[in-house]
Amino acid sequence: MAAPWWRAVLHRSRRWRGLSTSAALSRRTAPLGPMPNEDIDVSNLERLEKYRSFDRYRRWAEQEARKPHWWRTYREYFGKEPDPKGKVDIGLPPPKVCRTQQLLERRQLLRELRANVEEERAARLRTARIPLEAVQAEWEKTCGPYHKQRLAEYYGLYRDLFHGATFIPRVPLHVAYAVGEDNLMPVYQGNEVTPTEATQAPGVTYEADEGSLWTLLLTNLDGHLLEPDAEYIHWLLTNIPGNRVADGQETCPYLPPFPARGSGFHRFVFLLFKQDKPVDFSGDTRPSPCYQLARRTFHTFDFYKKHQEVMTPAGLAFFQCRWDDSVTHVFHQLLDMREPVFEFVRPPPYHPKQKRFPHQQPLRYLDRYRDSHEPTYGIY
Repeated sequence: MAAPWWRAVLHRSRRWRGLSTSAALSRRTAPLGPMPNEDIDVSNLERLEKYRSFDRYRRWAEQEARKPHWWRTYREYFGKEPDPKGKVDIGLPPPKVCRTQQLLERRQLLRELRANVEEERAARLRTARIPLEAVQAEWEKTCGPYHKQRLAEYYGLYRDLFHGATFIPRVPLHVAYAVGEDNLMPVYQGNEVTPTEATQAPGVTYEADEGSLWTLLLTNLDGHLLEPDAEYIHWLLTNIPGNRVADGQETCPYLPPFPARGSGFHRFVFLLFKQDKPVDFSGDTRPSPCYQLARRTFHTFDFYKKHQEVMTPAGLAFFQCRWDDSVTHVFHQLLDMREPVFEFVRPPPYHPKQKRFPHQQPLRYLDRYRDSHEPTYGIY
């Protein structure tokens, strides 16, 4: 029996309404405002204003980033907005920079480079070589302190040291451990240094004015065996005159790192404080030698809170360290205690006494008694 005519008309109207609804939903809506760089005429790029220097480009980029926009960035969608009240800057004030003096020095340098025929020819042929020491020195003066601050925030140093307060390490702190007679193991920002390399106290250098006083601290943020929020102090030098570290008062003698086996990487932080005047650190003094871990228990936040009126954090360097064979010597010989182990140590495989004439034994029978550290892979 054929369907009534009105049913066919109703079916066609429903199908048409479905097609129109889907077409309306798939249509892209107009943006809520102008798109980025919409006002730039890309047909004539030569008429655009040039920045002429990286500092000018950076200033314009920061101004553009601070302007309100109708769109939301990826960080605004998924990132948490930092609390400005929780970030307290406890570091040194920024140095006063004369913009006019900087421009005069830059112009003088450009004149010297243009007058030097060899340098001009090397730059044109792209064969010019810049000393790495000059690049490092320029980085330390310009953006290096801010990069170090970002690394310290990434590793959670400010959170664990000063309970969220931050500072910009404006004084470059250079730390290096002597390995053998000719080699050095430097400490940067988070590189790995083994306990064997850090057996002796490192050499520390920094730039300081004559007559200034400094305090140098080395602490382990992750090594305390009983209290999760406490630290172990490994070295403390106070009232250092200028940059002569050897002339400072050794308030706490140096102790090599001893990260427990199975506890992973530990963060060891060098902190450099600038003192306003000579300070009495008799309450923080440890005996020499000090091999009692109870006396080595330390809290950097409490130490800074106690002397915050006369001390300001100025420099920062840190490394990561994990267990090796020298840690066992530190626990047994220096600390005079059993070594804690936080992982399963598989015992060596047991093999019966070797037979002189092995009868009905596998072909690799003698490999069991080989005098080497090669694994046997458990095929026996």
